[in-house]
Amino acid sequence: MIKETFESNIGESCIKAELKSGLKVYILEKPQYNSTYAIFGTKYGSIDTCFSVNGERIQVPEGIAHFLEHKLFESEDGDAFTRYAQTGAYANAFTSFDRTCYLFSCSERFDDNLDILLDFVQSPYFTEETVKKEQGIIGQEIRMYDDSPSWRVMFNMLLAMYKNHPVRIDIAGTVDSIAQINSDLLYKCYNTFYHPSNMFICIAGNVDADKVLRKIDGSIKDNKPIEIVRERAEEPDSVVCGYVEQKLEVAQPMFCFGFKETVNSPERSIKKKVCTALMLGILAGDASPLYERLTKKGLINDEFSSEYFTGYGYAAVIFDGESSNPSLVAKEIKDEIQRIKEDGIDKKLFEAVRRGMYGDVIKRFNSVEGTAMQLVDCAMTGCEPFDELKYLKSVTVEDVYKRILLLEDEKSVLSVINPKNEG
Repeated sequence: MIKETFESNIGESCIKAELKSGLKVYILEKPQYNSTYAIFGTKYGSIDTCFSVNGERIQVPEGIAHFLEHKLFESEDGDAFTRYAQTGAYANAFTSFDRTCYLFSCSERFDDNLDILLDFVQSPYFTEETVKKEQGIIGQEIRMYDDSPSWRVMFNMLLAMYKNHPVRIDIAGTVDSIAQINSDLLYKCYNTFYHPSNMFICIAGNVDADKVLRKIDGSIKDNKPIEIVRERAEEPDSVVCGYVEQKLEVAQPMFCFGFKETVNSPERSIKKKVCTALMLGILAGDASPLYERLTKKGLINDEFSSEYFTGYGYAAVIFDGESSNPSLVAKEIKDEIQRIKEDGIDKKLFEAVRRGMYGDVIKRFNSVEGTAMQLVDCAMTGCEPFDELKYLKSVTVEDVYKRILLLEDEKSVLSVINPKNEG
């Protein structure tokens, strides 16, 4: 099944195909570009620690998705990075809470690079010896992140925000949890989540879509159909605690201030995401009264940012940055939320933020990397490539106001990293 979507406002069209194997492929041709960006991904991340396959319930150690990502580059004959070095491509991979992606970008030899990607992602090779070696490597990585202020301020907040949902656990797991990983468990997780029906390929750049689809279709290995059921954690609406702090080597305090959202369905709709992004721009964006006030008072610097943090079964609005007084920043944010709840949203600011976001989305399509990542979001959620533009045109002030009503004081958490020498 092949579907083409065209967006006349930006003159772009995207091919979406579902192959007989169940693999979903998104291709956005950019013949005027010299480079191409390709991603082979799976809907499998750190939160997938408890699931059922064909009726069998399985629980695996925390951090195994990230561990598997590391190991998949290896084979009996070497590793994929060495092969990419010979073609001149840039290659990488990442594991997040809900996905694992393998990628490359190149300006030549695309077919050769795609062959490498299709080969190693479908060719797992795990032995007890190589697993044990990797446990030492990832153990060091975990210890490094334990000392990373920017990492800890985020995960300390998640631990204070979520009681049961596995999003509270570090993506890499713990030294103890990865010690439980063996080759059998890796193969079990691979054979479950690296099934074509749970995977996607997203490509943007100078390619021929028909030719690429034929190559991919002929390269995907046949697999028996499976049924994966993800176990949803029973998560209360309330937070664990409203404040958490830690001391590390930082020049000035860092903070992560979040509002937990009640989640009644696994995924947020694209409209909710657009409305929430607009709300954040109006509340705390560069043009907002709050941002100007915090800047004038010297409470924030250029590191200040906000995001809608959301995935399977979790959602939160988060503000983070550096400040000499994080608690006062949190209070100012709460006060501004209350003011907007009482006074409503400034319509001129709404239009300015909406136009700015519309321009930012269009700019994303000018980058092969930005486009490919946008296609990954489509593959993960089932939305269409240009839905964000569509909703940005139709969303109203009232739609955005409903989102700010969900920010409640009692569901907020402030995480702070203070300098070790303080006090």
